[in-house]
Amino acid sequence: MAKKKAPPAPTPAAPNPPAAPPAPAGPMTFDRHQRWRLILGKRVEDQICGGGGAGMGAGGGGGLLTREMSEMDAALGALYDIEETEPGNGSGSSSKRSAGLGASRPKLAAWLGDVRKYFEQDVVAVIQQDAIEKKGWKELLFEPESLAQITPSVELVGTLLTMKDMIPDRAKDAAREIVRSVVEEIKKRMQGELERAVRGALDRSRHQPIPSLPNLDWRRTIGKNLKNYQKDRRTIVPDRFFFFARQHRRREWNVIVAMDQSGSMASSVVYGGVMGSILASLPALETHVVAFDTEVVDLTPRLVDPVDLIFGIQLGGGTDINRAVGYCQGLVSNPRRTLFILLTDLYEGGNQEQMVKRMEEMVQSGVRAMCLLALDDSGTPMYDAELAKKLAKLGVPCFACTPNALPPMLEAALKGQDLEMIARRFDARKAEGREV
Repeated sequence: MAKKKAPPAPTPAAPNPPAAPPAPAGPMTFDRHQRWRLILGKRVEDQICGGGGAGMGAGGGGGLLTREMSEMDAALGALYDIEETEPGNGSGSSSKRSAGLGASRPKLAAWLGDVRKYFEQDVVAVIQQDAIEKKGWKELLFEPESLAQITPSVELVGTLLTMKDMIPDRAKDAAREIVRSVVEEIKKRMQGELERAVRGALDRSRHQPIPSLPNLDWRRTIGKNLKNYQKDRRTIVPDRFFFFARQHRRREWNVIVAMDQSGSMASSVVYGGVMGSILASLPALETHVVAFDTEVVDLTPRLVDPVDLIFGIQLGGGTDINRAVGYCQGLVSNPRRTLFILLTDLYEGGNQEQMVKRMEEMVQSGVRAMCLLALDDSGTPMYDAELAKKLAKLGVPCFACTPNALPPMLEAALKGQDLEMIARRFDARKAEGREV
């Protein structure tokens, strides 16, 4: 019996814009036999039916599946059917379901339309990525018509970056639009919280004597005037008010983000690039972003446009963390007002001993340094645990962080809180099953 692997249980969904195919007439319902039929493939239909048509679905007419279910099945079969030698076929030749896209993989745009028609957006992203990575259907990235129908995702952007030099000129505009849509989605998710975190850490540390109600520091004013509480009026009558400074001092902190652009860090560098672009827009911070493999590329001039920054990343290649750390040392002007974020899985291909020594020098000079093993929505990252322990002993905590947890982490670091305490807090959240 030929089996096929399948993505998460097929659940019908509304089309995914833009330019999605027409929606089916109504939501489909599946009985037990139909679900197993979709999971296992067409060649097990007689066995599921029990030889006598048992469990016949709404389609009737000698099959378990309705027309819409058959279209869904064909879309899945094109990708997940497994070739298997026919019983009794002495030649050893293999056969594949005829419903698939075939060896020449024609009509990719039509296949994408069927996938988007019948599955939720997160499932579509998984199917697309499987088609590119497991089946080698790189044609999805080479034709504007196919790219126009692809559901954008962070993983897809990582694949585009890996293959950007292979994408033909006619498809580059469509590829940039995919990257831009992902970047805009990440910015919506991160920008407000990151800006509030930085303002909370820096702008609220200074006060001014000029009275201005919008800048009234309520917490400090109330705290300093508790002695003036009047029981009969049940209120505080303050004799002194405190106000936050109206003008922001520029360049209070230097934030340096060094991103490992090896292939395993694809999602992390996309988030890291957007983070760097957001931080660069804040006048209180001087932000530098560098990407590295065996070479170091300073992407700081591209921070104005995060799409340009991300297209400056070249995923793949070796890793020389030591060389990157040495470059970043040269960007430090005021160590005690510098935050160094190293985004890497710590698999060092360069001089590990010298890299550890450089990190020690930075910490001893007053630089606040941390290593993010991942900055994405995934689970526990793969990383060099031994090197992570060495850095932790120097006071450089190493931990994974999701985009949602980045703002409070950044705020705590800029406020001068203990970095190891920050790392332990994230580890505790992970142990309790909460988001990190």
